[in-house]
Amino acid sequence: MNIDGFFDTIVSSLGIEPTHQNAYNVIKHILLFALVVAAQYLLIRLTNYGYGKLKFKINELKTRFLKPVCIKKYEFLSIDRQEKVVFFILNILRWAIILIQLIISIPLLFSIFPRTENLAVQLFSYILNPLKKIGWDIIHYIPNLFVIVIICIIIRYVIKGVGYLTGEIEKGRLKIKGFYPDWAKPTYSIIRFLLYAFMIALIYPYLPDSESKIFQGISVFIGVIVSFGSGSAIGNLIAGIIITYMRPFQIGDRIKITDNIGNVLEKTPVVTRIRTLKNEIITIPNSTIMNSQITNLSESARSGGLIIYFDVAVGYDTPWRQAHQLLLDAAVITPDVMPDPHPFIYEQGFNDFYAVYQINVYISDADKLTTVTSDLRQNIQDKFKEAGISILSPHYYEVKTTSDLQPPVKA
Repeated sequence: MNIDGFFDTIVSSLGIEPTHQNAYNVIKHILLFALVVAAQYLLIRLTNYGYGKLKFKINELKTRFLKPVCIKKYEFLSIDRQEKVVFFILNILRWAIILIQLIISIPLLFSIFPRTENLAVQLFSYILNPLKKIGWDIIHYIPNLFVIVIICIIIRYVIKGVGYLTGEIEKGRLKIKGFYPDWAKPTYSIIRFLLYAFMIALIYPYLPDSESKIFQGISVFIGVIVSFGSGSAIGNLIAGIIITYMRPFQIGDRIKITDNIGNVLEKTPVVTRIRTLKNEIITIPNSTIMNSQITNLSESARSGGLIIYFDVAVGYDTPWRQAHQLLLDAAVITPDVMPDPHPFIYEQGFNDFYAVYQINVYISDADKLTTVTSDLRQNIQDKFKEAGISILSPHYYEVKTTSDLQPPVKA
């Protein structure tokens, strides 16, 4: 039985004679319309039912088939996260299937009635023409796509080769005269950035609609935003590159920048972080470092010893040789003071009430600068106290008797 015979049977059962052609056709079209709507409704219900069954089945079997995805010790995708990703993809597929059903059924509904039959054809053209155009564009774009893939593969393996050489230099296996191992990583980052920029420049002409005015306008707009919004960041980045190749300090070094003294915690392309003697973490822009005087205390300590010095004021009634000896005795018993080179004394000046002596000692570890300075000051006080000599800084007045002011009798 064909479709017309099927509808003739249904209409006859309703008591409508085929001779009433107009009423007959209207009822046939209405029944067909209802049949398509009902079929579409059942298909949507069936699609949702299948989606629900798949969700239940995946939830039931997830521990058997899904395993956590880890990068080193970091759990990148747990089982629950993978389940959510799978559900998300299934949900997209569900709506895609429903959308395809509606794309087919809606024009079909319009084609049932003669007055909307042309509209159905037009709706089909609205749907099919863009899909057809997209399909032909994809087919015509395949050669360009192959070119892009080949360029990406070549650049990727070049970067891998540079990364391998960088690792060998950093580990000290490959030595290049005048090229330090700590230059390896920043140099690799610069080369990688340039290679990616070169890759983008090669790929750009092969992108879809790369020659259109809209595409070019967006590119210029993005470039303008980056130029205006990253001026200081680019300045800090360039300063960071220059600092890297200047090598004024390394991670862990104790340095002095302006009034800040501390150990270098981190060097980034934009900022440098140091931990001060008071356990404060200071972030300094690299452009500020470039414009400041940098004192590397650790480098001085490693390359022959860092000199700690400070002034001690002693009255004129104390012979300078005795003052020198007391200062040197205090330096010798101070922990972490290097015996060689030997501590030494400078005469710094003659004031109204006292002479100024500068004690200089060598240390091999800049991290102990504060401790050694404190210990040395304590030992100097002890030595001068034992000898009965007052340290006059800050200066104070002592009341002397006449006999105290007499010059010493020569033997």
